[in-house]
Amino acid sequence: MPPIPDFTALGERLRRDGFAFLEAPVTSALLGAPAALGDWPAFAASWNDLAPDTYLAAQGRHRRRRHATFAVGEDGEILRQPHQPHFQSLAYNRLQGDIQRWFEPIEQAVAEGASLQRILAFSRDLFGALAPQARRWHVEVHQFRIEALPEQAGEPTPEGMHRDGVDYVLVLMIDRHNIASGTTTILAPDGTELGSFTLTRPLDAALVDDARVFHGVTPVSPLDPSQPAHRDVLVVTFRAA
Repeated sequence: MPPIPDFTALGERLRRDGFAFLEAPVTSALLGAPAALGDWPAFAASWNDLAPDTYLAAQGRHRRRRHATFAVGEDGEILRQPHQPHFQSLAYNRLQGDIQRWFEPIEQAVAEGASLQRILAFSRDLFGALAPQARRWHVEVHQFRIEALPEQAGEPTPEGMHRDGVDYVLVLMIDRHNIASGTTTILAPDGTELGSFTLTRPLDAALVDDARVFHGVTPVSPLDPSQPAHRDVLVVTFRAA
């Protein structure tokens, strides 16, 4: 098992490299699992109830998702906000930029559950330590299921190598079923490759300093074309408010 970094060392890695890949045992320890993730089976199962991403479906792509917005106040309290659209400018999303995209909301039980609340608190503490000048945060949470079909690979990042237009990003693997590939690549702004890795196990994670690096994920295909295939991830973004 890889060594478990302390919180300070993890922050230093992000400052130095602009990203960090955490293997599942490391993420588990940092989150205090299993005790702090008491509803994990129900949390992971909620990916079976995501709604089609109609914006991508119009372009022949297959993705399911739910979305929620939270705010972190100066006192550190994490509060869910009224349901609102997800928006990225064309500068950050060449495929679907400058569109107010409305997705089905994350279910209340999931949003208030132990797993998501612990993930949000961990992100708040880590990113807050990296940017102490940020007194408040705008936080968006996305549940993604990428479906791969025999005749069409699934695209975790159909917009290609990109930045999200936020300050920090956490990508957490929830489940992979009958999936090949899905390799994450990190690039410097000049196109230099800084690293690559594949999230394969539940709780494998990627942390990204979005202002400093670009990231993208290769398409995924079924290992067995006769069986359903999907890649489930949680994406959490923090932007100073």
